[in-house]
Amino acid sequence: MKNSVRILAGLLATAAFPAMAHAGEVAGHVSDATGTRALQSASVRIVELNRIVETSRDGSYIFGDVPAGDYTLEVTYVGAIVETKTVSVPATGRVEGNFALAGIGGEAILVVGQTANLASSLSRQKAADGVSSVLTRDAIGQFPDQNVAESLRRLPGVNILNDQGEGRYVSVRGLAPDLNATSLNGVRVPAPESDSRGVALDVVSSDLIESVTIKKSLTPDMDADTIGASIEIKTTSAFDLKKPTFTVTAEGSYNDYADTVTPKGAFSFSAPVGDSFGISGGVSYYERKFETDNVESDFWDEADGEAFSPTVEYRDYDVKRKRLNANLNFDWRASDTTTAYIKGVWSQFDDHEYRNRTTFDFGEDPSAFGANGPSFSDEDGEITVERDLKDRFERQRIRTVALGSDTDTGTWKFNWVASWSKSTELENNSVDPIRFKRDFEGDGLTIDWDYSDPRVPTYTASSGAALLNDPDSYEFDKIDHTTLSDSQDEEWAIKADLARTFAMGTGDLTLQAGGKARWRTKSYDFNVTTYKDGDIPYTMDGWTGEQTYRLADIDLGPVSYKGAGKDFLAQYGDTLEIDTYGSAYDSAVSDYRVKEDIYAGYALARWDSSDLRVVGGVRMEHTKNTLEGSTVTDDEDNFELPPVEALRYKRSYTDWLPSLTLRYSPQDNIVARIAGSKSLVRPKFSELAPRNIVNEDNEAEFGNPDLQPFMSWNFDAGVEYYFSSNGALTFNGFYKSIDNYTYTQTFDDYTYEGRTYDEFRTALNGETAEIVGFEASYSQAFSMLPAPFDGLLTQVNYTYTHSKGELADGRSISLPSTSKNTFNAVLGYQKGPLNLRFSGTYRDRYLDEVGDDVTEDRYVDNHFQLDFSGKVRVTENVRLTLDVININNAKYFAYQNLAGAQRLLQFEKYGPTVKFGARVNF
Repeated sequence: MKNSVRILAGLLATAAFPAMAHAGEVAGHVSDATGTRALQSASVRIVELNRIVETSRDGSYIFGDVPAGDYTLEVTYVGAIVETKTVSVPATGRVEGNFALAGIGGEAILVVGQTANLASSLSRQKAADGVSSVLTRDAIGQFPDQNVAESLRRLPGVNILNDQGEGRYVSVRGLAPDLNATSLNGVRVPAPESDSRGVALDVVSSDLIESVTIKKSLTPDMDADTIGASIEIKTTSAFDLKKPTFTVTAEGSYNDYADTVTPKGAFSFSAPVGDSFGISGGVSYYERKFETDNVESDFWDEADGEAFSPTVEYRDYDVKRKRLNANLNFDWRASDTTTAYIKGVWSQFDDHEYRNRTTFDFGEDPSAFGANGPSFSDEDGEITVERDLKDRFERQRIRTVALGSDTDTGTWKFNWVASWSKSTELENNSVDPIRFKRDFEGDGLTIDWDYSDPRVPTYTASSGAALLNDPDSYEFDKIDHTTLSDSQDEEWAIKADLARTFAMGTGDLTLQAGGKARWRTKSYDFNVTTYKDGDIPYTMDGWTGEQTYRLADIDLGPVSYKGAGKDFLAQYGDTLEIDTYGSAYDSAVSDYRVKEDIYAGYALARWDSSDLRVVGGVRMEHTKNTLEGSTVTDDEDNFELPPVEALRYKRSYTDWLPSLTLRYSPQDNIVARIAGSKSLVRPKFSELAPRNIVNEDNEAEFGNPDLQPFMSWNFDAGVEYYFSSNGALTFNGFYKSIDNYTYTQTFDDYTYEGRTYDEFRTALNGETAEIVGFEASYSQAFSMLPAPFDGLLTQVNYTYTHSKGELADGRSISLPSTSKNTFNAVLGYQKGPLNLRFSGTYRDRYLDEVGDDVTEDRYVDNHFQLDFSGKVRVTENVRLTLDVININNAKYFAYQNLAGAQRLLQFEKYGPTVKFGARVNF
């Protein structure tokens, strides 16, 4: 109810805001020469008054308080011819100055294809207050990649953390995804996962996206909870285009490993209804089947001066993913100065995963070491072999709704927005896993290992092979039946901004203030039933299926067929023993609920002239938390069920966050920027929540409700040179000093709240970390070259990031997920019916997880991926498409450093994916 009252109050405020007419107004619109596309971020200047504004999303602009007289209007846009127009401003009333811009050389290149996207992206980057990078789509709905995460890897300072070979999380300037903030149409997006603040952007389809802006420096009117970047995603608007447009896409997707074709389709539309109302939206569906081969190891050990892996797992994944996205937007020009909107986005991501896993667990050191690796014999120690199957279905959803309006009279600006967003991740009725196992001891089994390929160890059973590969020798061990895994993250918010612009002799001075309130609740509820072997010794015989493991030329022996877990449970569930204690324990330890209310206010002053822009001010954010969890004591010998003690904590804190941004443009094609700000990132909810576990061996793992937020001072400085044609050369340096970054560590004989634990694991705040680096990028459309080379286009960028942090034990580390070097390159060609693009992305190795000592730090190796995208225009409205993703079959390799070498922790490969289809617009 209280949220409804706030929304109604905002509506009344807008309705009551006067449509103020100031003497001497100049207003108009800027579009491309064909009249198809509104040009956002075109710079419009009154030459004689040295006043400048940028066009808004619908191409409109307005100057207020213009003295009567004759003036020259000048419009610039990257890749377009500079246009001028003379207007006579009356003593009262408004004069219009509309522009239709043509591309360099008179070509209408501002609408379709790579050159249009480059011009649009660079224009928005150039017009921005601070340091930013932008991706946009062209007028027929072309976006570079299949999901938002993979599109962003083309931008300076951006690399992508993959999941099963797909881009998933975004890292900016080498920083962890949790240090970014993500919004959809101005609505903050919560995270579906229970243990993350970072949003997995593979949930959002690129088919419905108009632009993505990565803002790397902050101004006071922005949410301050980001250190990496603010990632701002916008869907389409009916006012983006001047004409109705409808686009249909139909594609097939083929994965080399899965050897199957799956469908992809999308429909989007933009329909202005007269001059004052419009509807836009669309629906996108994508199904992808693929397979992954994987080998993993626990941390390695040493014996007799030789390194060996005590546990090795071979995993064979069969995955089907579905993405269903929809958005619907209503835009209304309530008057010449006010627009209102309702924007809704709905995204669903289904992930159905089958995983067959064969695990070798060696209880003792090797019996001997050969030339290529160790040998293990069950005469010297027990060898456990497990064969299990995971059958998991998981559904993620992201929903956002925004209702608001913007008023700009040229003198006064007022905007407000009320929003709701909710992200969920739901899993139920999953078998994770069903396991069959055999303990070999004195059975004549000897396994010889070959480590000659450090990424893919192989084995040979030199004795006992028949027993090792006999499904009847493996007895049913257990089934973990996940009945519920429910993560929910919901946020309500309302914000408003008011600004007054004063026309000065050499520019404009704007005073602005605003406030925002956010009410967020995140919870996680987990329930599992564990079935143990009962009186009947069921074996694996009769539950086996086909093996498709291709990572190495080895026979893994029997594996379960895909539906074996659920079929086994349905057939024999009533004969199995339920582990009541273990089920209750596992169901209790993960649950939590956290409320986070944030109340923010800010004030800023802004100076604008044709060569200088200064934005400075301060933001206040007050945070209130209510943290709910429990202490679960594991003592099966003394309790029928594990004791669970409910815990509840409250805390609050206030932060004052100043910022200053200078943008200096001594001439139209040169922009220099300097920015400084203070920002914060609040700890993960899963680390804050008081989820405490104490086992019978006096070992504990505790949440930490006292964790402090990351606090960072951020400094940026750079210069950008925009070519007279479509292109730019940019360089930006950055420095960040971070206090209170978090990491997880284990301590021996640790005292907490008066009790000493033999082993204690928790999240802690580190000391100060420093990040320093630079970004350099070069973009150019070579329209000045003779035919046929005038269709070439290139984009190249490189980022260097150095980070250093101190742990509580005094050890220095680079910050997790920080790659020192990232490099992206695109070579495109667009001429006539052809639109081709080769792209390569590279990132350095990075620290993935901090271990208890340097030998247990987990690293992810460097990654280079090559992709191709091609389009051929068959008719004016029909284009055939071909995309090849991961042409070079880039792999994933994680390792630890031990005994002078990189030791395998995880290695997998996926094979290329080919997409082909057609796009029709009308």
